[in-house]
Amino acid sequence: MPHPTRDLVVMRPEGLYCPAGRFHIDPWRPVPRAVITHGHGDHARGGMGEYHATAAGLPILRWRLGDERIDAHEYGETFVLDDARVSFHSAGHVLGSAQVRIEVDGETWVASGDYKRQPDPTCAPFEVVPCDTFITEATFGLPVYRWPHTPDVAREIVEWREECAERGEAAVLFCYALGKAQRVLAELMAFTDRPAWLHGAIAAGVQVYRECGIPLLETRLVSDEQRGADFAGELVLAPPSAAGSAWMRRFKHAQTGFASGWMRLRGNRRRRNHDRGFVVSDHADWPDLLRTIRDTGASRVIATHGNTDAIVRALNEAGIATGVFDTQFGGED
Repeated sequence: MPHPTRDLVVMRPEGLYCPAGRFHIDPWRPVPRAVITHGHGDHARGGMGEYHATAAGLPILRWRLGDERIDAHEYGETFVLDDARVSFHSAGHVLGSAQVRIEVDGETWVASGDYKRQPDPTCAPFEVVPCDTFITEATFGLPVYRWPHTPDVAREIVEWREECAERGEAAVLFCYALGKAQRVLAELMAFTDRPAWLHGAIAAGVQVYRECGIPLLETRLVSDEQRGADFAGELVLAPPSAAGSAWMRRFKHAQTGFASGWMRLRGNRRRRNHDRGFVVSDHADWPDLLRTIRDTGASRVIATHGNTDAIVRALNEAGIATGVFDTQFGGED
């Protein structure tokens, strides 16, 4: 594929910008026109003049952003913004997540947003989109990051809960409130029908998924139980911000776990002071980052947010022209 005569996406102080279409992708400052890849808070912010997003992700954006002007588009539907032809394609990250395909004068770029290749019962699978230039995330862009089979991890969570029951403890699992919690609840259905208990911050996002028709394990609210209730033997899902908070005093005896790709490294679990770590990530691991880049056929790759150095070296050694966009995205959602 030929190299473009001009960059279809450049860095601006507000974030990634497409000059031909006069729009920003997931801007972190207010702009006139924003194209949003998904509903996580570091990608979807308020205050934009207009929004373009996926129809599948619209319920999440409405929940996050309220009554903003949002133009919703189906996956694969082409729409025109000034001189650019734009379309959304599934990223497999969370419900409604998308890659952004941009075509100008026969040149095609794809901005991946956050993505993963592992199966996920709560969202559409990743779609490979051929392009000349691929802008890839690199949140876990180091060879050490390789994900286990997620159903195996779900089984481990159930076994952990059972071990806690034998000791008269609650099993409090910290996980991100949008995407991760719902994926865990969906994967658990194959191994248990015992309801999980939710922190209020988790429950709101779970309800959005249920209203979109995503099957999830039965859940109950911790706040609905009286103070002093015994949660021994129960699985409780809570956001990471609840760790060490007054909310944890509800549980007389508890073990804590954390579901995240960062748990691939034992040192991360020790630093976070959790009893157990469960490796579940909504981002691509190292092999899938490299596989995806190959699958797109891109002759040029630009890495963003994460461990970009290792992937730049690997791609340069493979003869692929590679650059970096420094963005404000970083941690796993």
